[in-house]
Amino acid sequence: MTTTGEEHTAAGTGPWWWVRWRSAVLDASLASASAVECAIEGIPFARDAGLPVPVGVGFGLVAGSVLLLRRRWPIAVVLVSIAITPAQMGFLMGLVGLYTLAASELPRRIIGALAGMSFAGMLIVTFVRAHQGMVRGDVTMGDWFVPFVSITTAIGMTAPPVLLGLYVGARRRLMESLRERADSLERELQLLAERAEERAEWARNEERTRIAREMHDVVAHRVSLMVVHAAALQAVARKDPEKAVKNAALVGDMGRQALTELREMLGVLRTGDGLSSVRVRAVPLAAVGVAAAAAASRAVDDGAEGPSLAELDELVGQSAAAGMVVDLSVEGDTRGYAAEIEQTAYRVVQEALTNVHKHAAGAKTHVRLAHRDAEIAMQVENECPPEPGSASAMHLPSGGNGLVGMKERVAALGGVFVSGPTDSGGFRVSAVIPA
Repeated sequence: MTTTGEEHTAAGTGPWWWVRWRSAVLDASLASASAVECAIEGIPFARDAGLPVPVGVGFGLVAGSVLLLRRRWPIAVVLVSIAITPAQMGFLMGLVGLYTLAASELPRRIIGALAGMSFAGMLIVTFVRAHQGMVRGDVTMGDWFVPFVSITTAIGMTAPPVLLGLYVGARRRLMESLRERADSLERELQLLAERAEERAEWARNEERTRIAREMHDVVAHRVSLMVVHAAALQAVARKDPEKAVKNAALVGDMGRQALTELREMLGVLRTGDGLSSVRVRAVPLAAVGVAAAAAASRAVDDGAEGPSLAELDELVGQSAAAGMVVDLSVEGDTRGYAAEIEQTAYRVVQEALTNVHKHAAGAKTHVRLAHRDAEIAMQVENECPPEPGSASAMHLPSGGNGLVGMKERVAALGGVFVSGPTDSGGFRVSAVIPA
């Protein structure tokens, strides 16, 4: 990140109108040199004008000191230098004044006008002085010498400082523009960094929610069935040993399946296996979210597909084996959908059946699946349980996240999710997903 703007602001600590102390020292030095020069040149000027020498020296000191104001009033400095040109003094002030004027932010027409005035003044004064020298016999050159000296001196005293000032001014404006762009870029980078941090925080929260939802869907259903089978096993252990053995076998199968799915999920979360485009070290939380989704969809190392609607009969059969009276009806022509659509539909039915086990044990349940032209619809509705206290008797815990997770899954695919009690005292879960 650049700090040019801060440095430029902090540098403005000079006195009065100077930005820096070194600029003030430089101007003071130039003004002193100009005052000394004008004071020395004021001696012959006073003699030629018939004035006392101290008056000429004092006039030169005052006129030369005007150069101290070159940064504040460059026009005034150039006008003073033009005014004292006939007295043949202020050459240093004229050079520095024209340079400062050309390097300033003044309009080009003003710079050109004052440079032209300075050129004309220097040309006239030099021409007159050279002609007087020719008349007095101080110079014995040809007639060409006077205009040559006049034009050369005028150009030499005007063009170099003006051109140098224009170059330095253009370069200074370019540097200011680059500094402003750097400051603007720094502010934009700061805003982008803040927005990136906000997006990262949002992504972390989303991934936490996603991980929790996937783990809930993977484990909750099978564990709930295990609890139901364990309760049934406890009830029939002495009355019907054969059925008790069957229920114990079901509990074992459910436990092994739950452990297998949980182990697969934890393995992917630890190693990041099965992720082809996510580097865990670079984007750790995003990798965890993808890993959780992969594990929840049974994306194991052998490339197996996730749960699909083809396994719906098995899912309903597991609930029936646990003692639930459940029927499955399918409408429309069965066809294949995108993997995430089938997985979401499967999870909705799975979680709805899990909720029936938890809150309405023994209630008759109807599972309906409808294949439509542009969507797939599913509905799980249970009737009023025969014994209201049966669910609590099994001590099935509820985290309160099942319905929320189903709604989030369906909404992520652009679908509609509705749940609520029925008039007959049961509960209905409905979802429609665009196909």
